[in-house]
Amino acid sequence: MKELTKAEERVMQILWKLEKAFTREVVNEFKKDPPSYTTVATVLTVLEQKGFVKQEMIGNAKRYAPAISKTAYSEFTMNNVLGKYFEGSLSRLVSFFTERKDLDIDELEEIIKIIEDKKEEK
Repeated sequence: MKELTKAEERVMQILWKLEKAFTREVVNEFKKDPPSYTTVATVLTVLEQKGFVKQEMIGNAKRYAPAISKTAYSEFTMNNVLGKYFEGSLSRLVSFFTERKDLDIDELEEIIKIIEDKKEEK
């Protein structure tokens, strides 16, 4: 799997949300500064070539759908971040955020609960 550019990722987020969409529907989902129809069409073509989307012909129009789940791409991306910046260590990632971000007590308790639940499962 390859990393997505920002433009590709924006289009994929929309496709994951809609599940299936024509190019015009993808364009209409952009809230601010929507790209042109041709730009979105080009991005969809590139995503298809990369294996991220599949298309079906409905009359003369192409309808696109994700070929890769959001969960699969999220896992791939997080593994890249862990490897590049935290030497593959999840504890270093958590430490990074707890040291640099003001977490409120509710967030800390939620993190602890998630960890405790996973600990009990194992």
